[in-house]
Amino acid sequence: MDILAELAPVFREVFDDESIVITRQTTANDIDGWDSLSHMNMVMAVEMKFKIRFALGELPALRNVGDLADLAEKKLAKK
Repeated sequence: MDILAELAPVFREVFDDESIVITRQTTANDIDGWDSLSHMNMVMAVEMKFKIRFALGELPALRNVGDLADLAEKKLAKK
């Protein structure tokens, strides 16, 4: 599974921007409107998409989309 390809439509939906292209290095600074509220909406959308749950303690360590993808893959592997 290509996690980045699966995450891209989630980001486009949450940030209401069909032009968003994400990479492993993408951060909140790269996407207009990515603030703390939209970050939580994005996390919840990712959880719903992949049917996984993130622990609150895991979220502060996410520095970029690559970290999010890695954590999602780790969660999916445990399913």
